[in-house]
Amino acid sequence: MSDEVEKAKKKLEEAKVTNVLCLFSDIRGILQSFTVPAREFIEGDAYETGIGFDGSSIRGFKTIEMSDMVWMPDAATTTVIPWIDDPIQKSAIIFGDVYEAFGEKDGGTVSEVDPRGYVAKRAMKMAEDMGYKAIFGPEIEFFVFESVDPTHLVYDLWVSPAGGEGDSWGPPRVMPKSPEIRPGGLILRPKEAYFRAPPEDTTNDYRNELAYYLTKMGVEIEYHHHEVATAGQIELDYKPRELVPCGDAFYMFKFAARNIAAKYGWIATFMPKPLYLDNASGMHTHMSLWKGEPFKGENVFFDENDEFGISQTCRYFIGGLIEHSKALTAICCPTVNSYKRLVPGFEAPINISWSPRNRSALVRVPIYFKSPKATRCEYRAVDPSCNPYLAFSALLAAGLDGIKKKIDPGDPLRVDMYELSEEEKKKYGVGELPTTLRDALDHLASDEVLQKVLGSHVFDAFMSIKIDEWNQYCLYITPWEFMKYLDI
Repeated sequence: MSDEVEKAKKKLEEAKVTNVLCLFSDIRGILQSFTVPAREFIEGDAYETGIGFDGSSIRGFKTIEMSDMVWMPDAATTTVIPWIDDPIQKSAIIFGDVYEAFGEKDGGTVSEVDPRGYVAKRAMKMAEDMGYKAIFGPEIEFFVFESVDPTHLVYDLWVSPAGGEGDSWGPPRVMPKSPEIRPGGLILRPKEAYFRAPPEDTTNDYRNELAYYLTKMGVEIEYHHHEVATAGQIELDYKPRELVPCGDAFYMFKFAARNIAAKYGWIATFMPKPLYLDNASGMHTHMSLWKGEPFKGENVFFDENDEFGISQTCRYFIGGLIEHSKALTAICCPTVNSYKRLVPGFEAPINISWSPRNRSALVRVPIYFKSPKATRCEYRAVDPSCNPYLAFSALLAAGLDGIKKKIDPGDPLRVDMYELSEEEKKKYGVGELPTTLRDALDHLASDEVLQKVLGSHVFDAFMSIKIDEWNQYCLYITPWEFMKYLDI
């Protein structure tokens, strides 16, 4: 028995855990879970043998004649759920990798269907083979609503996008009820809610509770605040981690955010653009490469003699991100709704460029401090609807390709890129990200670097799922169309 397994068993036993939620992600990025009695892990051999399941019932995994698969737990991820005290419900979560059935000729190997065990771990190995350890720090934004009923769409000329009284109007839309909109109370106006304090911000207690429980789960929080959009938009960031642990933390974050919201009677949603004419939720992702132990070894992105404190290696990494940005968008912004965020006027990245300090650029180099620990690049065209294992792997592969091929990103553009005319964009060589999911998929279909990091199975399954999603969207007749065209 390994030390990790022994420690995990002791943790479950001491916390008197009754149930274990066995977690993994499907290709789309939706968290999958099944529950096993904790005794199978404490007294039994579940840590060593894994648990069998039906892979044909998971989108993008297996066909029915090849359905037997094995979930193999990662003992180091064993985490007690801290907000549950009831002994009947006392539970822990464990992340695992997906293996081929041990009865098959290729049994005992991680399956190529698995975003975590196959794609993300191969991407980490790719970086290690070049002498690097890659660190990721996502800024996760999301909304909390008191209620959302997508079966009742509203068209009201006198209801603002925030749900309060006003003179703005738009097409029929889902009207979520925000915890910040109270009859006779203060209303946070659209696009004016950034960093607002209580009592206008009514999500502060929720964020404190979420941060508290995440910390108890081993996810160390840096800070949290209200975001720009009016209706309960939140940002809460955790400290950077290596690729697979960062993906695990992402799912713990979502799991906790939704369950703590449910305690308040609220709904937490990571849908990128739930509100018409207000800001959307992104997931700006910070990256750095290290030789040796992260934050103790050498940050290869840092150069104290450079104007912006970044090395040529960092510039090449940025060059790779820019080179592959159109294809990256399909993986990092993988829903139809994602492209209603990537539009002008809402602080979303649409211009393919890089710049220090500049939040209108696709790739930003933060320069709050000029130090090895703080130096990184930030890729801004990611949203929380993505599969983090796939998104982080694709970003890493693109950046490493830039280093291998010495792709120079050119000089940084230190202007507000939202204000550039089409002529100025041509002059500066500023391109634009895809405007629809279908356009992004077309770019992914011709990007061999990203296809390689995904592997043939995940690439084919992802493309099939997303093209089908796009076709469903194209066939659906929306309420907006009735409003716009019924009187033709």
